[in-house]
Amino acid sequence: MQHFTLLHTNDNHGRFWQNEKGEYGMAARKTLIDRLRAQAEAKNSTVLLLSGGDINTGVPESDMQFAEPDFKGMSLLGYDAMALGNHEFDNPLNILEKQQSWANFPFLSANILDAKTGKTVFQPYKIFNKKGLKIAVVGLTTTDTAKIGNPEYIGHLKFAEPVDVTNNLITELEATEQPDITIAVTHMGHYVDANFGINAPGDVTLARSLKPGLLDIIVGGHSQEPVCMNAVNVADTDFLPGDACKPDQQNGTWIVQAHEWGKYVGKAEFEYQNQQLRLVSYELIPVNMQRVEIDTSGKKTSQLAQAKITPDPSMLAFLQPFQAKGDAKLSVSIATLNGRLEGDRQFARFEQTNLGRLIASAQMERVQGDFGIISGGGIRSSIEGGEVSYKDILSVHPFKNRISYVDMKGEELVGYLSTVASFPPDSGAYCQFYGVELTLENGLAQNIKIQGKPIDKEKTYRFSINSYNAAGGDGYPTLKNHPGFVATDATDAEVLKEFFLKHNNINAADFNPNSEITIIK
Repeated sequence: MQHFTLLHTNDNHGRFWQNEKGEYGMAARKTLIDRLRAQAEAKNSTVLLLSGGDINTGVPESDMQFAEPDFKGMSLLGYDAMALGNHEFDNPLNILEKQQSWANFPFLSANILDAKTGKTVFQPYKIFNKKGLKIAVVGLTTTDTAKIGNPEYIGHLKFAEPVDVTNNLITELEATEQPDITIAVTHMGHYVDANFGINAPGDVTLARSLKPGLLDIIVGGHSQEPVCMNAVNVADTDFLPGDACKPDQQNGTWIVQAHEWGKYVGKAEFEYQNQQLRLVSYELIPVNMQRVEIDTSGKKTSQLAQAKITPDPSMLAFLQPFQAKGDAKLSVSIATLNGRLEGDRQFARFEQTNLGRLIASAQMERVQGDFGIISGGGIRSSIEGGEVSYKDILSVHPFKNRISYVDMKGEELVGYLSTVASFPPDSGAYCQFYGVELTLENGLAQNIKIQGKPIDKEKTYRFSINSYNAAGGDGYPTLKNHPGFVATDATDAEVLKEFFLKHNNINAADFNPNSEITIIK
């Protein structure tokens, strides 16, 4: 009998440093992973450490340094491989090449192809030979990247269907390499009972679509959740740090995912005997996470979910200069905010918010437009009341999208507004508006007002939009070839920063929505 220990994380999103509560952070993660490796070695267990991708984008200190501390930190942590996530394409490909040079482990994706040649662009798989076990790890990336990635950076790439690619590649590897264990490290998302909605199909669909036994384990990412199940196709939606966690199993394939940001390290212990892999134990180990509970009176209490993990001193010393460099540039106050500007994912992608309206207003003002729009997926954080710093701005806008505008006649504008207002909630495409009032019924925008006046189909209007959406990102109509399209050199973060500097003292309530956008289902 042989022993195999799988360690995993996913969706790092720039969190190389701990938060203000001392939660997560790569220094504490190193202490934990070193301990888990030592425990595994004591059992003569083979160990692999994998990441489900999305290392990029989320924290300004990381974003401004193109995630250099994150990738170099992962190398020090001893990652064996990672899946390429959609956010690995937030920057031009030469930045991704630089990031690969910082990492001493491979970036894997078998389903990203050159659109012209049909050949794989990145390393599709890696074979590991450890302690007499041969382990094949195949990388896969969500096909939604073609829709949500920046078309300027990925226009030459094709994101092939993972099921077909996986079936063909693993069949080939079985013939040529004969691995004992086959793992897919993916950035596709875990959707309970394969209910993926408007998203591309994820890990459950993949597992169900393959021949039983073809794939032993899926190490996932993208949906940013702890994959813990109460029963078959029933998720544990009440999971808290420190709780027991049973991973999903579909068609003989175990599926694991460790929430996000390095909040947990997933640990799965397996036994391999007679060509059979058996799961012995699984846990999501919190990395200094607070366990928050609410009693019957509504009172909140919080405490560490487990004993405090002391951050590794060598990792802290390595990361500190990166954190200090970011702090020095980002911590200066640029304005005062009264109230909270709401940009959290569960709001910005579901309903009109004051931050969405403020951003659209700022971009509209910059191009001297009549109204502004922005997709909810382009808003990545809220801004708390008090002193606002450039760090707060970059937390909202980490993508460096350029601002553009379009001059469009009212007659054409009716159709365009009908399209963008129809994007459903719970999607990055969900549209935030400023300067527009409309009612959407049966997919048609009606009762349209621009700056409080009924739309004139003969008049030409100007509206602001970022370069990502104008290029077709999130499935928006492509506008770059429109005769009225103009791209500016200003980025979304620059424009938002200028807006705060100019207005200095901002009341969040001034941008609260007031039923300007009405959706009749």
